[in-house]
Amino acid sequence: MEPSLEWLEELEAVLLLQDGTLIRGRGFGYPKRTVGEVVFNTGMVGYTEALTDPSYKGQILCFTYPLIGNYGVPSYSYLDEYGLPRFFESDQIQVSGAILHELCIKPSHWASTKSLHEWLFEEGIPGIWGVDTRSLTKKLRVYGVMMGALEVSPEPIDVSALKEELASARSYGEQDFVDLVSVKEPMIYPGSGRRVALIDCGVKYGILRELLERGFEVIRLPYNTPFDLLLSYRPDGVVVSNGPGDPKRCTETIDCIRGLAERRIPMLGICLGNQLISLALGGDTFKLKYGHRGQNKPCTDLDSGLSYVTSQNHGYAVSHESLDETGLRVWFVNADDKTVEGVKHESEPYIAVQFHPEASPGPYDTEFVFDEFERLMKGG
Repeated sequence: MEPSLEWLEELEAVLLLQDGTLIRGRGFGYPKRTVGEVVFNTGMVGYTEALTDPSYKGQILCFTYPLIGNYGVPSYSYLDEYGLPRFFESDQIQVSGAILHELCIKPSHWASTKSLHEWLFEEGIPGIWGVDTRSLTKKLRVYGVMMGALEVSPEPIDVSALKEELASARSYGEQDFVDLVSVKEPMIYPGSGRRVALIDCGVKYGILRELLERGFEVIRLPYNTPFDLLLSYRPDGVVVSNGPGDPKRCTETIDCIRGLAERRIPMLGICLGNQLISLALGGDTFKLKYGHRGQNKPCTDLDSGLSYVTSQNHGYAVSHESLDETGLRVWFVNADDKTVEGVKHESEPYIAVQFHPEASPGPYDTEFVFDEFERLMKGG
């Protein structure tokens, strides 16, 4: 098979939701069947970063912006000064499938080396387009995110087989995705400054880049690294990264964070890391109805009273009430639904945010969170 434009015209696609909703459209990418949690992203740009974000592992992503693929897909070989792919957040597409209103078949951009269709085909990912994504998004907002099955094929699609596969699939919250996206062995990124241990639960390259730009030496460790082994690297601080799935399933990471807290080692949590630090210190988390995914999410800093537009990708949140006996206090709140978007410890050097201060894609308004972490490591 070749991802030619002529062959693209032959592809059919069907999306079946857990509530029985059947959506027919046109197929693109790789012809196959996949199952995942159907979620939506409200960003206007940044589809290469979104599709490679490890936090989307196990999910079928619906883009609400009506046209996707117009600036094509650059090469993984475009690297920054740290040897990291400049336009991607990992080394591969992480979503299980993609849902679009309109697919741009002939992109135009100086850095483009292929179309979105060709990229998904190369990486074995199916997509459906010609979908009323506004209607789908409204359904997910009203009824909540749900499991779905997507099939792309040049042949007529057997909907009954699709129903059987969806019925037998495990729910998103029952699966362990962090193990699929974390590094398997420690990786060292040289620097001239303080040493940071990065607990990789599915870290975005944007986070790693922000740490390296500040001169830190970064030790990137698997999510299940025991506390004693992490401590042997003698870190000045620890970053707990973003990642997919239910935070309560990351029991080994939570145990390690408890050990770090006993030693009062400065910590920064980002996204899933915010939830894991809160759980380790006695807080609780819950699943949001439809999550926060996009680059236009307003958050308010309770310390300064300032509001920031942030980049987000999460389906779980920290319970405000559960923080009462933890020593943690709310730092940021979501300006839309008032959920917790960040925490600070009242007396210890621990901070965490639910949004993505590294953006990638999105606004860089909250990069100061990394500077605050550096201040904590210096004993500030």
